[in-house]
Amino acid sequence: MCRLPLYCATRCPELGYIHAILKRYGKVMLEELFAPYKDFSLLFLRLAVGGIFIAQGVIKFIGGVDGVASFFAQHGIPLPGVMAPVVVAVEFFGGLAIVLGTSTRLAALLLSVVTIVSMATVTFAMGFASGYDLNIALLGGLLCLLIAGPGRPAIGGDL
Repeated sequence: MCRLPLYCATRCPELGYIHAILKRYGKVMLEELFAPYKDFSLLFLRLAVGGIFIAQGVIKFIGGVDGVASFFAQHGIPLPGVMAPVVVAVEFFGGLAIVLGTSTRLAALLLSVVTIVSMATVTFAMGFASGYDLNIALLGGLLCLLIAGPGRPAIGGDL
């Protein structure tokens, strides 16, 4: 048996044959298996990203908008009394719109702005692992939804 895996695929007849079968049928098999469900990938992304923003909006609302405003004031966000209810509303209703698939691009755009401001004002100072790692993941999901839209299983289409 060869000890060099990359060399084996071209030089060992038995491994070259297996590699050829996987290359030919493995991709076809996976494509045939998952192709009918491509539209659901955006639904799963919408459920995950939108669900997180709904939860964040609810947490901020239950904790009190005044508490959010004082937190914003501590971190130097301008007009904290105005921005706090706006952010709570954008997070909750934007997350809801993303989950339902209505106005997905507009909601993704607004939530992207909230996420970028959050990263710039609060979480960059906390570091990657305890700060902006989740924000980067959410921003990636939001940008995918901004570009691709809601996908087929959606209520009301998109703007």
